[in-house]
Parts: sequence; C-alpha cells; structure tokens
Amino acid sequence: MVSVHGWALPRSRRKEPPFFTKSQIISVLEQVGTLLQLDGANPFRVRAYENASRSLSAHEEDLWETVNDGLLIDIKGIGKGIAGLIEEAMKEGSWGGLNSLYEKVPKGLIEMLGIPGLGPKRIKQFYDELGIESIAELRSAAEDGALSKLPRMGKKMEERIIEGIELLARFTGRRRLDIGLLYGEAFEGRISSISGVQRAQLAGSARRRKESIGDLDIVAAVEKKNLEEVTEAILAIPGIAEVKGAGDSKISLILESTLFDETSSRSMIDGGVLAALGGEAWEELESNSTIDAQVRLVPPHVFAYTMAYFTGSKEHNVRMRQRALDMGLRLNEFGLFPLEGLGDMKGLEAAANGMPAANEKEIYQHLKMDWVTPEMREDMGEIEAASAGTLPNLLESEDIKGALHNHTTASDGAASLTEMADAAISLGWEFLGIADHSEVLNIGGRSIGVPQDLVFEQGKEIRKLNENWQDSETNFRILHGSECDILADGKLDYPENVRRELTHVVGSVHALGSWKNRDEFENTENLIKAIEDPTFTILGHPTGRIIGGRDGFPVDMHAVLRRMGELNSEGILKACEINASPYRLDLDWRLCKYAKSQGVPIVINPDAHSTQGLKDVWFGVQIARKGWLEANDVLNCLSGHEIESRMLEGRK
Repeated sequence: MVSVHGWALPRSRRKEPPFFTKSQIISVLEQVGTLLQLDGANPFRVRAYENASRSLSAHEEDLWETVNDGLLIDIKGIGKGIAGLIEEAMKEGSWGGLNSLYEKVPKGLIEMLGIPGLGPKRIKQFYDELGIESIAELRSAAEDGALSKLPRMGKKMEERIIEGIELLARFTGRRRLDIGLLYGEAFEGRISSISGVQRAQLAGSARRRKESIGDLDIVAAVEKKNLEEVTEAILAIPGIAEVKGAGDSKISLILESTLFDETSSRSMIDGGVLAALGGEAWEELESNSTIDAQVRLVPPHVFAYTMAYFTGSKEHNVRMRQRALDMGLRLNEFGLFPLEGLGDMKGLEAAANGMPAANEKEIYQHLKMDWVTPEMREDMGEIEAASAGTLPNLLESEDIKGALHNHTTASDGAASLTEMADAAISLGWEFLGIADHSEVLNIGGRSIGVPQDLVFEQGKEIRKLNENWQDSETNFRILHGSECDILADGKLDYPENVRRELTHVVGSVHALGSWKNRDEFENTENLIKAIEDPTFTILGHPTGRIIGGRDGFPVDMHAVLRRMGELNSEGILKACEINASPYRLDLDWRLCKYAKSQGVPIVINPDAHSTQGLKDVWFGVQIARKGWLEANDVLNCLSGHEIESRMLEGRK
C-alpha cells in the first residue's frame, strides 16, 4: 500500500547549497507526477515527471556534482524544464511554482491513493463526475451504487473498491516478509493437499521475496471437471476469516492466524525493535492478524504462464510482453501466441493454439532468454542479462558458513555464549561472530551494553572455548567482536584500545532521534567519519529502518558505499551488513547491486538475540539473492579460518 499522508514540499534545514538531497528531489518529482494526474494535466507533462523520478533513482553519481558540472540534461529522461527545477531546488532552496499544485489538489484525493488498486486516473474521474473528495464519500457512493454507473466502471469494480477501502482500514501498511510467508506457505500447503489440485504455488511479491507483502497470490492447476469440488474444499480450509468472492477461476479470501500451526516459533527480537513496533501490543496484534489472499484456478496447460504473470513484477511483465511483441508474439497469463492468425481469440480459447510450456523456464526459452529467478524480476537489468546469458550465479543458503553479528546474555541476548555456539554448530556453521552491544546503549532507561572491563573477560572466555575446539579437532571458532554505537558526531563507542582487542567492530546507529532530526548531508558525513575509523569493520543495519515501524534516518547510501569501496580498493576491509532480521532487512536489496559494483563486501547477519534467531540468516540470503549477489560477494561464505584472517588482515 502507498503511504500518502503528509504530502508537502520539503523545507531545507541547510543554510547553504545544496539545500536538498537526491532522495528529497526524487520524492517530489514522483509526487508531482501523481498530483498532475489528479489535477488533469497533459499526459506528456505527467510522464515527464514520472520518467525524471525513475531516471534520477537510477543515477548513481553524486547529484550535487552533476548539477554543478551542468550535466543534468545528459541524464536520459530529464529535460531542460525539470533540470531547471532540480537546479533551483538544490542551489536556491525553492521549488518554482510547485507550491500552488500541492495546495490545489484536495488532500482527500491524495488519501485515496492508499486504497489498493485505485490510481490517480480513476480518483480524478470520481472527483470530476461525482465530486468525491474523501474516502468516506467514496465508500458512500460505492455502497449506493453510484460508481458502477460511471463510464468504464461496473459492479465488480465497485465491489473491489469497497474491499480496498476495508483493506486500508484494517492495515496501515504491508505485512513483513516473514509473516507473509508464514501465511502463504501454510495456505499453499493446504491447497496442494486437496484432491484434484495437480499443482499449487505461491506467486506475487511473496515469491519475489519483497521485504513486505500486501496480499497473497496462489495459483492452482485444476482440471475443469474438478473445479467445483476443489473450490468447495478450499472454502472449507480452517483459518478463513471471510470469503469475499468465489467464481470459476478466482477465490478471494481473508486468512487469519489460526491457519498455521500455533507452535510455529519466531525469533526473539531485540528491545530496540520491540520498542519501535509497540512491544507486547504489537505481538498481540500479530497473533490475531489477517491477510488477504487470492487463489487462481487454471487448467494445467496454462499453469506456467499464469504463475509467471501473477509472480510479476508489473515492470518485469511489461518488458517481457514487449520482448514477445518484438518477436511477433503476444504474451499474457494464458499463453504465448503468434500475432498472425490470432484473430479475435482471447483467454483460454487462444491458449489452445499457444506455445506449450510445462514450466516457466520454457516460456523464457521461447523468448530466447535464460530463466530469471523470481527474486530478480524487478526490471533492474535482468531482462538484458537473461537475453545475453549473463545472469549471476546467485548465493544459496547452503553457501553460508557463519555470521558475525549476534548477541548473548552479556548484553540483551537470551542465550549464553556456549548456547549460541552450540546452536551455530548444529546448523553446520564453521564460525560464529559475537557482537554484543557497546557500553553506551540504553533502552527504556536501562543500560544493556557491555562495560569495558567485561569486554576483556568475554575475550578470555572466547579464547578458552576456541582452544578447546582446536584441541578436539572441531572445525569451529568464535570471533570476538562488538556492536559499537556510532555516536551522533560520528565517533565510535569504547576507547580505541578496547576496540583494538576485537576481531571485528560492527558500527551501528541506535540513537535514531539525533540522526532523524538532521539533514542527509550531515548524517552522511558523520557515517562516513565512523566508517573511516581504523577499527571499524562492518556497517550494521545501515539506515536503522524497522519494517512497519519506522523509516530509516536520512542518509545518502550511494555516497557511503562509494567511500567504502574506495577504502576496500586500498586493502582496508569495510563491509556492509544485510541485517537479516525480518524486521529490518537493511541494507535494502535495491542497493546490493551498487555495493557489489563498488567492491564493498556484504555480510549477512541475523542480529540474533537467541539461538532460534540464528536461522534468520535465511531471510538475509533472500534479500542478497534479490540484490544479485553471488557467493564470492558475501563474507559469510568464507571458511572459519578464512574469515578470521580476512577480519584481521583487513584492518589498517
């Protein structure tokens, strides 16, 4: 769902240029494109702002340097007018005449954008023809049947809008990946076991491993003769809170948490995350949560095409359809057909004459492409790579041999050092990095960090355990590190002599208030200052975001990763964490590919606060795969001996 509250032009906190950051300008361009649609502007003008926003998002160079060098109009998708607006914003701190546009569009229209499936064009139609200016007015009109009387509308669309309003009312955002998969895999399993279902598979954003999931899509292969029986069996599955619709090919449901086994355990999460999500109140909400789901029932011979279509993303599908058109073919959820001779045939009728595909791989083969794994289907270069045969050999969970950021009872963990080590050994790992919180960290008025003198005591205990494993020829070791707070001024907690005793230092920002209340430039400068410290090894949860709880602090991660890349090119190890906790998944997958291009090693860390939490590494692997990472890009794939040597050799 789209977060639409509080749309307003940003105000600069700076007294000198650049007055605004790249991310602020991208956000404004995106909003202006939508506002222009709501205002009924010329479609070419709308498209200009949309294209500029996308182009700027893909621009990896420093934007301020680009402006000063006069190279803005060299960026494809940015014309003279928008280039002038960007230059004015950055150099003068003003936004031209955009204020009037923000003031002109009724706030209620912007709020309607949060309704799933409802876009600016339709909202504009409701406003122009019925004078609807709020969600409440929209619901009233839908319930009275007024919407269905409008052009290009109907009862089904009207019903979907009511459903969308109800969905918006139930949730303020999307579900985390772990929660979505918990529902999705349980529901997929129930459907797969039904007699008459030949195959059933989870599709949509859950299959693409997005960090959050709006609803679930499951595709089931069912012969026509079994449709009625299978539909009845699906509707009888325990854990269905509400049936919103059940037709011949689609069932729409709301699932509740009784769907899955109540004994399913989730990782213990750290106090900072609990605080951001509302603690026990949030946990209670999760245990009583619901999620929307759609089941698509299709004949077995079109299953692969339907799976590909409903897996998405929309952008990937558009590119695939265009590739098909370029080859004289039409691609949709029913099949792949030659345009010549297709006539008026549509849907399943056309599918009878389409190219057969027993699986998705054969669809891609028909289009002269390598199969693209679902995680990568986001139109971020995978079409070109699949066409050229240059797709990466993605990281697998089996490649992981340990992780470096984990906690014990010495700080806020639930398990002792030996308990965490035993759990890591049982996972087949060769190493476990301990990184308990540094001394300064305080949560809820309680200090949870490890005092300086106890850091040395923990080191002695770790050395003794490592000697015991070596004597018994056990291929396992603990690496002694710390999660050191990055203070507001960019300095690290603990004196340097303490940090020098450690194998690795995970530098993390925890005092989010100080960082969120100042601009991106200052935060970027201070984060880089911390990274440049000779003892700094790994950047922990880089933006501090909590999925569903809070946004990260403003920071130019491209600039941070560029500086880390420069240091790595000098032989100084500076790695970036993918925090694998499903509450974080930070570094964002969209930045993984850029980190790789800059030569920045990635470490996937569960940030485990319990033995069960070590398994969260799996979520980090999904994000790494989505970010195009291979085993040689990820330090977790080194052996115990190799990782220890790399940590020590990579310090200045």
